[in-house]
Amino acid sequence: MTPSLSGRPAISFAMLPSRTQHVLPEALIQRLDSIGRVLDAAPMQSFDDSRAAKLLAETEILITGWGAPTIDGAALAQAPHLKLVVHAAGTVKGLVGDSLFDRGILVSHAAQANALPVAEFTLAAIIFAGKKVFRFRDFYVADRNRNRTVPMQADAIGNYGRTIGIIGASRIGRRVIELLAPFNYRVLLYDPMVNAAEATRLGVEKAELDALMASADIVSLHAPSLPATRHMINAQRLSLMKKGATFINTARGALVDEAALIAVLKTGHIDAIIDVTDPEIPEAASAFYELPNVFLTPHIAGAVGLERTRLGEMAVDEAIRFIEGKPLLYEIRREDMALMA
Repeated sequence: MTPSLSGRPAISFAMLPSRTQHVLPEALIQRLDSIGRVLDAAPMQSFDDSRAAKLLAETEILITGWGAPTIDGAALAQAPHLKLVVHAAGTVKGLVGDSLFDRGILVSHAAQANALPVAEFTLAAIIFAGKKVFRFRDFYVADRNRNRTVPMQADAIGNYGRTIGIIGASRIGRRVIELLAPFNYRVLLYDPMVNAAEATRLGVEKAELDALMASADIVSLHAPSLPATRHMINAQRLSLMKKGATFINTARGALVDEAALIAVLKTGHIDAIIDVTDPEIPEAASAFYELPNVFLTPHIAGAVGLERTRLGEMAVDEAIRFIEGKPLLYEIRREDMALMA
């Protein structure tokens, strides 16, 4: 980068502290300040006040996080020296737009860091689904004996030889595939952007979506939420699933026709592990809260608690690479925005 007048580029932060605990612990801020110049460790929560105006006037590197205000034309007008925005979270949709790219400002993000806990959550969900852990738990707690759970152990359950269907070779989908490698699974992949040669390299079998839905014992969704993928999991595709199969969604609720999913869940034909819904919080009367074959969690597969520090570490690493004149590892270009979740 072009050296700043002080020799060390000015760095500011923009995010909501209530949503970003553990993202930037003191040690990370000190690391940044040893190479750059942290103007104020307290993040901006708005770009409309006098403090923000003063900080933006000097800022060359802006590190953002969940709850950051949109970096629109008005904000950019106050930031004449801004050269890099690093988002210490996943998607930058709604945060940056054409006006930023028009100015040649670089953008990076920490989506790869957020992918790790989602993939770990998914692996746990797959293993628990294969062993019907939630069904065992419910019967054991309800009966206070093992009259129903002991006979279930003779059923065709468990994880040996199971077929897992992965929808989407995203960052998370690819990490899930890596985590599944040590197990005795057959892994199918649907992703129209992945050819047969790459599927072989990933160690999976390329499959069409309908064939995957019909063949897999456990289906895990990892596609981006785009207009073209809205309700890609619909009534017809859900009807293809095996009796006793499990559907897992840690991606986005809008990918699924939830009315159709609830309808098939009410029949007891399949189970579901659902971490994301559309709307983000289901209505109070939603069947997701009540159905015994649904394990519902409040969007916790991604970075929570101490896992958020990975986001900050990745953002700080990118900022330092930029300061040192090295290429960014996770740069987002204008053309990438249309395919991002």
